[in-house]
Amino acid sequence: MIKTINGATLRKMFVAGAGLLEQNKKYVDSLNVFPVPDGDTGTNMFLTIKSAVKELSQCITNEVSGLAEAFAKGALKGARGNSGVITSQIFKGFCNEIGKVTEVTTKTFAKAMQEGANIAYKAVTKPKEGTILTVIRVMAENAVNMAKKYDDFETFLKKVLEVGEEILRQTPEMLPVLKKAGVVDAGGRGIIVIFTGFYKLIIGEEDFEFQFEDEKKPQSLDDVIADINNLGDIEFGYCTEYMIINMKKKTTEADIDKLREKLCNLGDSVICIGDLNLVKVHVHSNEPNKALEYALELGELYNLKIENMREQNRELKKKANVMEETKEHGMVAVAPGEGLSAIYKDLGVDEIIVGGQTMNPSAADIAAAADKVPARNVFVFPNNKNIILAAEQAGDLTNKNLIIIPTRSIPEGISASIAFNPDGSVEENTEAMNDAIKGVRSGSVTYAVRDTHVDGFDLHVGDIIGLDDKAILAKGKLVGETTEKLIASMMSDEIMNITLFYGEDIREDEANALAEKIAGIYPDCEVTTAYGGQPVYYYLVSLE
Repeated sequence: MIKTINGATLRKMFVAGAGLLEQNKKYVDSLNVFPVPDGDTGTNMFLTIKSAVKELSQCITNEVSGLAEAFAKGALKGARGNSGVITSQIFKGFCNEIGKVTEVTTKTFAKAMQEGANIAYKAVTKPKEGTILTVIRVMAENAVNMAKKYDDFETFLKKVLEVGEEILRQTPEMLPVLKKAGVVDAGGRGIIVIFTGFYKLIIGEEDFEFQFEDEKKPQSLDDVIADINNLGDIEFGYCTEYMIINMKKKTTEADIDKLREKLCNLGDSVICIGDLNLVKVHVHSNEPNKALEYALELGELYNLKIENMREQNRELKKKANVMEETKEHGMVAVAPGEGLSAIYKDLGVDEIIVGGQTMNPSAADIAAAADKVPARNVFVFPNNKNIILAAEQAGDLTNKNLIIIPTRSIPEGISASIAFNPDGSVEENTEAMNDAIKGVRSGSVTYAVRDTHVDGFDLHVGDIIGLDDKAILAKGKLVGETTEKLIASMMSDEIMNITLFYGEDIREDEANALAEKIAGIYPDCEVTTAYGGQPVYYYLVSLE
């Protein structure tokens, strides 16, 4: 029986949870109930956890506190979509709690789950029951009681997962949309998959392997300067590297382990790997002489290099002067097509993040785009309800002052960017942009990806559907016909302008012909078309 979890086991558990989620992400995706191509909950959760494990792989210590900090940091950096952001917050709270101990007991684990649930609820403005939040909360509440009865992790985790499965089965009763589609909550299933990976590792049922493809891109000078500017004060000034060869006869493997411990107490970024034939060392410290002294107790030094990182930092910051902020305000927008990107650029948006409904950018992606804007204040247009939470978390990953305008569609983002006044204050622009998006009605035309009944429609795979950001409003067999029905359902006497942003699957002449027909139906409205180039959606519709 396992009654305590040390750092080495915790590392394996995190990897196992990610590995099992990778194996099941397509299944979790399939549980998305909205009958449009929004099947990305499993993918978003996996990319979030993948980032966490990647950060974990770079953690050189096996202390629980270090591993917990790395995992939480990686999850935040990689958080994508609402499900990914909530997952990152669950593990932020979880890791904050377990990071306080050297070995984890069932009571500590339960308390960590409870803190994870608390943090996740706080991250969501209007928490909705029947989602991943409900599942983790109920699991955590029961885990606290289970920990009082069971001190071995095999029994404890099994009981907690049984509770998780039971509350997951109840989610359709809490969310009518789940009940209509006959599925349980996708995010709830995803979090259970992760904790099931933990359990499988504990009982030795699976041998998980988790490898990352090489995603690292070569850094440009601008990237390096941005990194340096974000470092702040350098705590350890000297980068020291060397190899130890020709070991003394009395040197043992235990001496190499002791050297690693001494270096960890001396500084950070410690690498100490090898055997009695050769040891490679890397450490950042303020006392390189001690790093060398410790090594000389084991053998001879070879390929010695010491660099003054503070001086390097000063030199790079001189070059960074060319990148100093040149204006007070800037803008970042998320857009899925080249045509839409061009429209935003014409409206003065500084950086475009390629993404949208099926391509949710992470918090790190949004922060990276904001860092490129030569302005102190950056307005961000998520342009999708599933990206708003990630945008809100991005503020923790950048020194910029991010102002998130909660745009839920491309048309809302365009209206917000039109309202931008470069000479106005942050408060004035925020008010003007939020007012602008209130006057926009947004719709989209796409196709159903599953057979289901929702919003009063019997839908079959391939049906053309028109929807706003809340519900399906139209159904048909033809794109043009469905677009007309959608506009009719959204029209009101106040509407004066109708814009059709046509996607990559629609020809310009088709879009113009449809616009001409709609103009005949609504002679008091100005009807225009614009090339959006977006995938999946035949048309994005704006009514103002």
